[in-house]
Amino acid sequence: MIIKNRFITVLFSLVICAGFVLPVSSASAAEGKFTVKSDVDTARELGLLQADGNSDNADYLAKKPTRLQAAITSLLLQGYLEEALSYKENGNFKDAALVDTENQAILSYLKNHPERGWAGTTGNMFDPLAEISAQQFYKVLLEVLGYGIGKDFNYADTLSFAASKGLMQIANAATLTNTDIATALVEGLSATSARNNTLFSELQERKVLPADAKLPSGERITLRSDAKLGTYFADKTGRTLYFFTKDAENTNACQGKCIENWPLFYSEDLQVPAELNTADFSVLTRTDGTKQLAYKDWPLYYFAKDMAGGDVKGEAFGGVWFVAKPDYTVMLGTSSKLGNYLTDDHGRTLYYFDKDVPQTSTCEGKCIDNWPAYMATGNSAPTGIASSDFSTITRSDGRKQLTYKGYPLYYFAKDQEHGATSGHDFNQLWFVIDPAKFDGTTAAKASGTPAAPGSSNLQKKFEPSINGNGNFLVNATIGPIQD
Repeated sequence: MIIKNRFITVLFSLVICAGFVLPVSSASAAEGKFTVKSDVDTARELGLLQADGNSDNADYLAKKPTRLQAAITSLLLQGYLEEALSYKENGNFKDAALVDTENQAILSYLKNHPERGWAGTTGNMFDPLAEISAQQFYKVLLEVLGYGIGKDFNYADTLSFAASKGLMQIANAATLTNTDIATALVEGLSATSARNNTLFSELQERKVLPADAKLPSGERITLRSDAKLGTYFADKTGRTLYFFTKDAENTNACQGKCIENWPLFYSEDLQVPAELNTADFSVLTRTDGTKQLAYKDWPLYYFAKDMAGGDVKGEAFGGVWFVAKPDYTVMLGTSSKLGNYLTDDHGRTLYYFDKDVPQTSTCEGKCIDNWPAYMATGNSAPTGIASSDFSTITRSDGRKQLTYKGYPLYYFAKDQEHGATSGHDFNQLWFVIDPAKFDGTTAAKASGTPAAPGSSNLQKKFEPSINGNGNFLVNATIGPIQD
């Protein structure tokens, strides 16, 4: 069946671990007029997301787009899709029979209208079911924008030329999915064409979009890539966003001069890439009444000394500021009493059990009810914490539990508030983990198997001290900026 304007409803859920629901912080409830939309939502509302006849479900997002789908999207954006659907002339590609009758009409149209930008492959074939790459899809968008191969850019330089036009969000996707297509389409709406118009306005002129359609407003989360840092968050201009480790204990930790140096990130309307979960974004109302956007309960900030898109001068500043990333497996919290400690990606405290030995959890039965295992995979951690120190073990029930230096990580069921560390020193057996100091459990040392030596240099680089008021003092390394 022809790939039609069918839409997807995506349901997201977050399961931390079986039988254990962690408390929601004050940053988790959206307030006022705050709205957040995924690129899937926007592409769906504008009728730009093309799908097959059976794809009105979340599974569609994981499907890999084909040359035929890209060609149909190209025709839609150029305003020729209806013409192609009703095309009746003879002549087609040799492999047109791979698709149904309606799609064969589209292939015939492309065969007889090479000016639309779709030539066949070798031997008069089109290869309609072949998967496409980010480079190929950005080529499609650039041509829709009026830029030509051999004139404005060479195919080998497609990604760099696309980035110069603001098209970069899916460039690093090794394998494309329809999630990526949604993001690229919405990203492209604001791009400037060779005719010096936005694609959005040109789609309205071609009547692809109705005259009363609205370009997504407000702020946009973009995903930037760095060779050392990986993928991190920026705003729509490319300015980097940050997390503050002291927010794990108190989401209002940054006050006064701190906010001057680390301005708050906020917008009433937020657009996010399709691969992100809109439920992870929320609004924090601070004690002074100002509002701030948060991701997974971590408030988001700029750094005043980042002067241009792509600057990451605030990364690891003072050992308490880190670029905001979507894929942290663990984060670092900072307590006025306990110092640095490991948290999950939402800032919830993680503990070790002093009876455990490497690669083994001795917490079972009622113990695991009170100390739920951190069921996570991955090893993404802030700068200064060695990713190689994280792994998983398989518990007796078959579930995977994250480990640090071989030791299983747990929550405490009685931690009821954001930043709670009430499990620390419980029965002198349960403790938070300072990654710079942790060297194994008493049980492991007694058996002669302490923690593997990690490469964390967080403590050595950023040794904090506590003044008489219990406030952290950090030896700044970037002039007068304060934490």
